Amino acid sequence: MTQDEARSYLNYLLTLGLRREEAFGPLAIAFLREQDLTALGIAPEEQFSLIIATTQAIAAEPKRYSLKLELLQKARQLLSTTRFFDPELDKDLEHDIQKTTAELAIYNDAMKSSRNASIDRHTLIVETDLPDYFLDLAQKRAGAYYQNKYRLTKEAKTAQHFGGTPKRFEPDNEALHKEFPGACAPFMAVRTNGFHMMLPFDLKISRRPDDPLDAGIRIFYAKMGYSYPLRYEMGKLCSYHDGQVYDIALDDPNLLFVSFSGIKDAEFPSQSIPTSGDVPPEYAYPLAVLEHTGSLGPFIQVSCNFKVWFDASKVAVLIQGAPDLYEYGFQGGAGLMTRSYASDKVPTYAEAQSQPWQEGLSFNFVNLHLTLSPGTDTGVIPHSTPIFTVFPILSKQSYKFDRLASS
Repeated sequence: MTQDEARSYLNYLLTLGLRREEAFGPLAIAFLREQDLTALGIAPEEQFSLIIATTQAIAAEPKRYSLKLELLQKARQLLSTTRFFDPELDKDLEHDIQKTTAELAIYNDAMKSSRNASIDRHTLIVETDLPDYFLDLAQKRAGAYYQNKYRLTKEAKTAQHFGGTPKRFEPDNEALHKEFPGACAPFMAVRTNGFHMMLPFDLKISRRPDDPLDAGIRIFYAKMGYSYPLRYEMGKLCSYHDGQVYDIALDDPNLLFVSFSGIKDAEFPSQSIPTSGDVPPEYAYPLAVLEHTGSLGPFIQVSCNFKVWFDASKVAVLIQGAPDLYEYGFQGGAGLMTRSYASDKVPTYAEAQSQPWQEGLSFNFVNLHLTLSPGTDTGVIPHSTPIFTVFPILSKQSYKFDRLASS
C-alpha cells in the first residue's frame, strides 16, 4: 500500500465511522494491525482518532474487552506524540483503561468460578477390542474433523468483536460476515466436548444394490416394527440364516443395502486384527464388523463391541447421532443408558459381578443405530467422520429443576 492509497483508505474508514457503518470496525482493526501507519505517513493525530473511533465500535460485551484494552493503551501511548496532547484527555484515557480492566476482571472471574470448584470425577470403564483406536486415535480424528470444518478465518474472528450499530442489507460485504457456526460456543461444545464414535472405513447404506463398497455387503428388510437379515443368491433374495428364498423385489422400499470399504485410516492397527484364509489385512476388521451388523426396525445397528461400565446411581450415558450426521444423508438413533443392558443371558450377568472392580457398576453397549434420512436413497459416511457422540450426564436422582423463589 502506498502513502496515497493509505491516505485515501484512512479517509474512507473515517467516513464509515462517522456514518456508523457496520463494516467500519472490522476494516479499521485490520488496517491498524496489518499496516505500518507511521511509515505510510499517517500522522499520530490521525492514528489516535482512528483508534478511538475503533474502540467505540467494539461490541459492549466484556469478552471483547481485551481488544478494547489493547487499543486504549495504544491510544494513550500515541497521545503524548500528538499536537493536541492534553493532561485532562490523558487522565480520561487512564480512567477508561482502569474501568475496562476492572470490567474485564469481573468477567474473567465470573467465567472461572464454575471451573475452579472441586469436583468428584466419575470414571467410566471401557471394554473393547481396540482401546487405542477408540479412546485415542478416534478422538484425535474427531477433534481435527471439527476444527478443520468450523475454523474461523482471521477476518471472521475480527468481525466478532464489533456490533451494536444499525445493520444494513449488505450480504456481499465479507467484512460483515461473522455469523458462522464456529463462532457459537454451545454449537462447538456439543461437537468437541463429547466422546466420539467413528469407523476407520467408509460406510454406505442404500435402498438400491448398485455400487456397494468393496469390503462386503449385507442386506436387511427393515421397517418400523420389523426387520430381517437377507442375502442375495442366484438372482433371488433369501434368508441370511438358512437360505430360504423369498419373493422380494430388489426395488422394495423396505430393503437396505449396507456395505463397508476397506480400512482407510493409515494409523489404524490393521495388523492386530486376526484374519482367516486369504483375507487382506485391510478388510479383516470391516468384515468382522459387517458380520455382526444387525437391524432394529428401520435402523441398521453397527456393533463396535464397545462396552461401557458406569455407576448408574451417579451418571447415565447419552448416546446419539453426531450433530453433523444429517449432512451425509443419515439419521441416528438416540438413547439414554441408565442401567445395565437388560436383554442378555444369565451368564453375562453372573460374569458382571465376578471382578472386584465391577462391584456397584452397571454396563451397557454403545452401538451405532443408523437409518437414511427421509427422501434419501443413498448415504455414505467417510472414514474418520464422527458418527455417534457419547455424553456422560448426571443421573436423574442427582439433580432437579426448581423454580426461582419469588421475593
